Amino acid sequence: MTITSDPSTNGNASDTAADFWDVGGIVRELAQIRRDWRGTNTHHAEYGVESFPSRVRLAKVTEELCGALFPLRLGPDFVRLHNEDLFVTQTLQISLSRLHAQLRLELTYTLDEEDGETIEEGATRMVLSLLRELPDIRRLLDIDIEAAFRGDPSARSLDEVLICYPGLLAIIHYRLAHALHLKGATLVARIISEIAHGRTGIDIHPGARIGKGFFIDHGTGVVIGETAIIGDNVRIYQGVTLGAKNFPAEASGALIKALPRHPVIENDVVIYAGATILGRVTIGAGSEIGGNVWLTHDVAPFSRVFQAREQNLVISPQGDRGLPA
Repeated sequence: MTITSDPSTNGNASDTAADFWDVGGIVRELAQIRRDWRGTNTHHAEYGVESFPSRVRLAKVTEELCGALFPLRLGPDFVRLHNEDLFVTQTLQISLSRLHAQLRLELTYTLDEEDGETIEEGATRMVLSLLRELPDIRRLLDIDIEAAFRGDPSARSLDEVLICYPGLLAIIHYRLAHALHLKGATLVARIISEIAHGRTGIDIHPGARIGKGFFIDHGTGVVIGETAIIGDNVRIYQGVTLGAKNFPAEASGALIKALPRHPVIENDVVIYAGATILGRVTIGAGSEIGGNVWLTHDVAPFSRVFQAREQNLVISPQGDRGLPA
């Protein structure tokens, strides 16, 4: 039995396979579902691949911007000191043009005509604003890299941190995505952050506010919510969640958006692996939160919060559980 391949490909297609499967009724039903959806959810309607930001293209844009920020380490292997500036110039011209196209697609989807700004003007404004901020983003990332080097005894060089550490890759994506999020490009920003999430297992919402000298060690399973605020010189380990405790809803049952619902982590805090901190609580400066701790309340500055002491149960050779040692 042969099944028809995509007509846009060069695969071998059967002329009769499409008739073999009785898909006509399902195709019509799916079409009606799409029409119903678009009619009742006009603001969230689908616009198709040609009029919607592309995850694949934004991944390329982000890769190019990373190369422009760190040309000798994250750029292609032909970049040397003598052609570094030329590479950055050409890369920015290309990547910013590609970003502009993706921003236009988002604005086609979201722009309110009452804003008094055209799609072209909005996309251009966002790109120029990001371009002006790139030096500051690079400076922030330099401090993040230094924090990782100081905080990890296994790190042998700053280059090792930049090239190898998944936490740093996630932070680079976050810094770029956050800048775009603040400019109103929330969809493009979210796509960029989810690209890093897929590559590293680290989920940082672009709306979160994170200070300088941020270090995520190991990283897998880290979750940082949209309204989280993180101060300077904060270090967190794998499996840490800075999440929401509950989700207030309207009378209709719809969740209320954008309420502050995630933790505030003040300067110089360390949060060890597996800790979960939920709700709009504040972890005071200089505090240390132990592994696997569950927190839903404020913590005073310079506190140390750990689990209750473990119980060591002695098991006999016959497998019988004894009393705590």
